[in-house]
Amino acid sequence: METSAIYQKLTPIFRDILDDDTLVLGPHTSARDVPSWDSVNHIRIVLSIEEQFGLKIKVRETAELMNVGDLVEFIQNKSRADAV
Repeated sequence: METSAIYQKLTPIFRDILDDDTLVLGPHTSARDVPSWDSVNHIRIVLSIEEQFGLKIKVRETAELMNVGDLVEFIQNKSRADAV
């Protein structure tokens, strides 16, 4: 899946959960940049991503994702692995 398509699917998830219709995601966007991105909303984001992309994300894997760019790369790699 192309990066732009992933961002198109991620943006509404983040905007809805973080209650910020103006939020613009970039590769360096992280929880430190968004005040409403707390631990509870982080879990909600992960669950929504799993549902949207048909993926299963392990807790161990989420600990390795430092920003949205890491998340996009993870989704791309996981999608490729699942397609094989």
